[in-house]
Amino acid sequence: MTVDPAAAPLEVDPLLDDPETRIIVCCGSGGVGKTTTAAALGVRAAERGRKVVVLTIDPARRLAQSMGIDSLDNTPRQVKGIEGPGELHAMMLDMKRTFDEIVEAHADQDRARAILENPFYQSLSAGFAGTQEYMAMEKLGQLRAREEWDLIVVDTPPSRSALDFLDAPKRLGSFLDGKFIRLLMAPAKMGGRAGMKFLNVGMSMMTGTLGKLLGGQFLRDVQTFVAAMDTMFGGFRTRADATYRLLQAPGTAFLVVAAPERDALREAAYFVERLAAEEMPLAGLVLNRVHGSGAARLSAERARAAAENLEEDRIVDQGHGKNGVREAASPAGSSPDSPDPGPGQLPHQETESQTPEQPSVNQLTAGLLRLHAERMQVLKREQRTRDRFTALHPEVPVAEVAALPGDVHDLAGLRAIGDRLAGGSPATGAA
Repeated sequence: MTVDPAAAPLEVDPLLDDPETRIIVCCGSGGVGKTTTAAALGVRAAERGRKVVVLTIDPARRLAQSMGIDSLDNTPRQVKGIEGPGELHAMMLDMKRTFDEIVEAHADQDRARAILENPFYQSLSAGFAGTQEYMAMEKLGQLRAREEWDLIVVDTPPSRSALDFLDAPKRLGSFLDGKFIRLLMAPAKMGGRAGMKFLNVGMSMMTGTLGKLLGGQFLRDVQTFVAAMDTMFGGFRTRADATYRLLQAPGTAFLVVAAPERDALREAAYFVERLAAEEMPLAGLVLNRVHGSGAARLSAERARAAAENLEEDRIVDQGHGKNGVREAASPAGSSPDSPDPGPGQLPHQETESQTPEQPSVNQLTAGLLRLHAERMQVLKREQRTRDRFTALHPEVPVAEVAALPGDVHDLAGLRAIGDRLAGGSPATGAA
């Protein structure tokens, strides 16, 4: 695949080498290679001298396997085998553990225990919509505040929409600041007999309606949770706002990751527009799994025509003209000059043990030409899809990563991806 001259190439190495670059966020729709891209960037930056931590939210644990680590958890672990002056650490977000750490850090021991044991909190921390994305933002803020790493590479959650990562703090904040939560917080804020009176009246009204739908015990769990979390709600909003501003800062770079497919690039275009609207710094687009061919000058049409010609010649060769007629008149398996079988001997017959007829050279060549024609059609479709994106966003630099013949499962594979990201292996060499 040729690179569109209208789109500037994305220069990855200067981005990784710049000491002002402190955070790189890899975002995009699911299944486009964000995890592999984040890991490859981390390896390349470390081997070029930076102290890097890669934060992934990938439940498949491919990152741990590719880095030779038995398992990743909520604590950064150093990766062995880095060939360079830097260091690489990796971690996998534990959503619930991160939420627990926030509670433990911002509540006294008794209140923290009450919150952690509350059934509603356990449901909220384990699976509330947007909690994973919010906790990813929390963990990013924690890592940046520690000032322990030169560069933080974030692999955004594998959510249905790439925009969830930016929207989650606002959604969770809206929930915590919502009318229902404020109503439940009111008795705790009033305190004393007035609070108890309000609680009795208010809860009786709510349990008369919502209790039938949700259950009285659920409402009591929520009210207990809210009373215990009252002093922490403001902290959630404050930290989310601080991390959001961190994502807008000059030291942050967003890389939108996509595959050369219509849906993935449509999502990428939407995300590019959203980043611009939020005034967040976009470094460029990483186009993964780009197919190529070492014989790109041979078009699909010419390859298909050549295959048809070879197949037609093969069909003609099957007939033997007059010789075929003479051979058909001879005993099976004999020629006109062969002697008659002796007494007790049967004419030669073909047996099942004989090797079946192998494909001819023409057949094999025709098959390869048809495969090449299919590959060239894929290349043409990918180029057309990519051209639509660059026509809409010509200002976005692009780095193409050639498709590999297999999965990435070790540091060598991540280095190969890093080389391709940096332009060291063109797409025309792809398998």
